[in-house]
Order: sequence, then C-alpha cells, then structure tokens
Amino acid sequence: MKTRKLRDIEVSAVGMGCMAFSHGYGKIPSEEYSIEAIRNAYQHGCTFFDTAEVYSPNLSGIGHNELIVGKALEDVRDNVVIATKLMLHSVGFGRKVYDEIRRHLEGSLDRLRTDYVDIYYLHRMGGVPVEKVAEAMGRLIDDGLIRGWGLSQVDVGVINAAQNVTPLTAIQNIYSMVERDSEESIIPYCIEHNISFVPFSPIASGLLSGKITPQTQFERNDDVRNWVPQLSRRNIEGNMPIVEMLREFADRKNATPAQISLAWMLHKYPNVVPIPGSKNKERIIENLNAAGVELTDAEFEQLESELNKCKVYGHRGLGGF
Repeated sequence: MKTRKLRDIEVSAVGMGCMAFSHGYGKIPSEEYSIEAIRNAYQHGCTFFDTAEVYSPNLSGIGHNELIVGKALEDVRDNVVIATKLMLHSVGFGRKVYDEIRRHLEGSLDRLRTDYVDIYYLHRMGGVPVEKVAEAMGRLIDDGLIRGWGLSQVDVGVINAAQNVTPLTAIQNIYSMVERDSEESIIPYCIEHNISFVPFSPIASGLLSGKITPQTQFERNDDVRNWVPQLSRRNIEGNMPIVEMLREFADRKNATPAQISLAWMLHKYPNVVPIPGSKNKERIIENLNAAGVELTDAEFEQLESELNKCKVYGHRGLGGF
C-alpha cells in the first residue's frame, strides 16, 4: 500500500471509515464480522482508521463504533493511525473547554483501548468558539494524549481561525466527484498550510460504485442513503451519465468505478487521503485497492474534462446534508 502524510503522520494512501459497522447503512453486522473486516483491512495494508464517539446504532448512545475499532486494533496499535471525533455542542457551566474536551477524550481512549489518539477531530461546530477548541487541542498535544487534531465539516474562515492558534493536522469534509465545494478554497488553503484533507463519503454513499440504480431500495432503519440528495430516484437517474463515464474508464483500466473515483482525487491532490466506508468485507478491500490504480496525466485530464461536462443532481454541501 502506498502511503501519504497527515502533516507528519504517515498513513496508507486510502484509509477506512468505520461508521457503517455501527450506523448509517441499515442493519449493522455482528461485532465478530466487523472486527474481522477491520483486521482484514489492516492485513491488506490499511493503516488509517476513522471512527467517532457518536457512531452508534441510530446515533443512540455513545461509543459503539469506538469499542469495535479498539478491539479490532488493540494488538496492532503501534502500527496504525486511529482518528476519532468528539461532539461538543456546549461546555457546562463553570467548566473549562480543555476540561470538557479532555473528558470526552478520556472516554474515547478507554473504548479504543489506547493511551493516545493520533488525530482528534471536532466533529461539528457547536456553540464553543473554535479558537478555544484549538487552544485545548494544543494542550492535549502537549499532554501526549493526541498526536494531532482536526476539524470536520467546516469552511475556510473556521479553519483559518483555528490554524492561527494551534496548527491543524487534517480537515475532514465531504468530498467526491459529485460534492466538489471544497475544491474552491478549502483544499487550496490546506495545501498552502500543510494540512491534510480527508474526504468522507468519497464514493458518494455508493452512487459512484455503479452498483446503485433508480430501482435500488435502501433499508428503512438507520440508512442515511434515504436522505442523501444524489440518491433520490430522480437524482440517481440524472446522475447516471457520471456513473456511465466512470464505468467506461474502469473498463479501460481493469478497475471498478469506485476505484476510478478514488484514483481521481488521489491524482488531483497530494494532500488528500480518502476514507471510504463500508460494512462489506469485499467492498472494503476493493476500495483499498484504489491506491494501486494509476492514472496518467492524460487519463486524468480526460476524466476531469468529462466530469466537468456532467451536471450533478442533488447537493449535500459542507454540512453533510
């Protein structure tokens, strides 16, 4: 597996989003299956695993996903990079931001069976000023409890305010061939300031895999695909030219549409490390193998040109929906 850097932290060029083992894609697999899938990914060369404290069935409860990731990676902890995220809507009366964030972190450390987290993200902006969050993250770095920190679902104004207090390691925003808002200013800012960019939903919740059709029925319980704008029946139909274009490129490269979509962003930006997620073992390995799909400059330019001609139906934006 090729590697990239999250500032100064080396990771596999394609990481693994672990959310689907707990939330977001219908019925979750057994814990045994999930742990085996994560360990298979590691054995296949993946060294970057992403989770969050709120990833639990129906987002009810705390820590379901972190517990799975912790069990799966405990024996190889020194060889992997673990990122998790905290949700911080506010700080209790009389409490300091640092104390509140450290309380969240200590819970995550316990569930992840580790004494440090490699990258600790603020999951979404709440009511706490980002400068205070950045200051607290700097202290946690000094404490040796985290190696780096990041923000998720944010724009350049927030990123810059945080960066001026404690240099960021990574920004985790939605980004794919059908969600390209971050190309305008966020990714260029990150490149300029040596901040890595970690796309979540880089295959657009499966749209770019070529396996979803207008007739696809998503699960009714805890399946975000029922709400993803590109995945309404009408918008799937409208987005089929993008999927067909990917299929044509994939056939030429002996790859899959999902792999081509990931290879596109890896070729385009040196600081991008996508974290596709799946609850299916075979799909996870397929996504990781995108790191081995090489696009020539000419192939990339043709792919980019064809993509720019296609209209995208449905838009989630930086907020995720």
